[in-house]
Amino acid sequence: MKITVLVPTYRRTSDLARCLDALARQQRAPDEVLVVCRGADEETQAWLAIEKSRARLPLVKVEVSQGGQVAALNAGLDAVTGDIVAITDDDAAPRPAWLQRIETHFADAPDVGGVGGRDWVHEHGETLDASEQDVGRWQFPGRAIGNHHLGVGAARDVDFLKGANMSYRVSAIRGGAIRFDTRLRGTGAQVNNDMAFASAVRRAGWRLVYDPAVEVDHYPAQRFDEDSRAVRGSRSWVAIENESYNLHLVVRDEYRGVRRRIALMWLMVVGHGACLGWVNLGRARFLHREGTALQRWRAARSGAAIAKRDFATRRLQNAQGELVG
Repeated sequence: MKITVLVPTYRRTSDLARCLDALARQQRAPDEVLVVCRGADEETQAWLAIEKSRARLPLVKVEVSQGGQVAALNAGLDAVTGDIVAITDDDAAPRPAWLQRIETHFADAPDVGGVGGRDWVHEHGETLDASEQDVGRWQFPGRAIGNHHLGVGAARDVDFLKGANMSYRVSAIRGGAIRFDTRLRGTGAQVNNDMAFASAVRRAGWRLVYDPAVEVDHYPAQRFDEDSRAVRGSRSWVAIENESYNLHLVVRDEYRGVRRRIALMWLMVVGHGACLGWVNLGRARFLHREGTALQRWRAARSGAAIAKRDFATRRLQNAQGELVG
């Protein structure tokens, strides 16, 4: 199998250098390394010219004019020539056996469409080293359980993967024309784009495998989007609204009929993550005395309302198109 590694990047050359250093040390060398950057990102453009001259990796620069991770990832997918595309972030550093383990999973099971693993998160001089068995799963009525950065145990099937450490069989995504969702909001990270993409691959009939031994080290870096002025870990109201919007679109795609209505009701009543529902609003405001809880709740509900409107509009447009056809 030919393996293409895809790395989107923007104005983080020191992080990108660490990532490419790690790719150069792979036990199973990559056949192609695509680095996707914006044409206007002069710092990265200049750095990549020097890196390419070193000729230590089969490095290909892919330029994109539009901002956001979704546009960068889709531009990368268009340029892939391998049988497997392994995706990681510029602020991650794959461990030496990363590609070797990924290739083994795809070679051993032709029905596997995606493989992911643990990203060891390093923040504030510490490594998050807790252990979780429950990883990458949709839990009814609508809760998404991540924990990809904490997973332990044997390799197992999951419902979705994490963007810092995920790989796909190219025939699985090209055959079904699966793309990163351009509906998702945000000027940079576009939160939940990885969940939406992986879930779409699974719904197309492919297995997704999470193996904690497929490892990368992850050093969360500065973002250059609506959270650019915030300390990583805090959120602006626009970022929360966008995350809520994206999550509600993903949930609407994941569920149908009565299950969809129940899932959306659960998000409104209880909530998930940054998307506060009534119950979590009460906990944040009265139990934890969080002064900004009401603003967070309003931002989350605004995102949910816009997602509902946009989803209904697109469904109507699709129905009208089918009638005309």
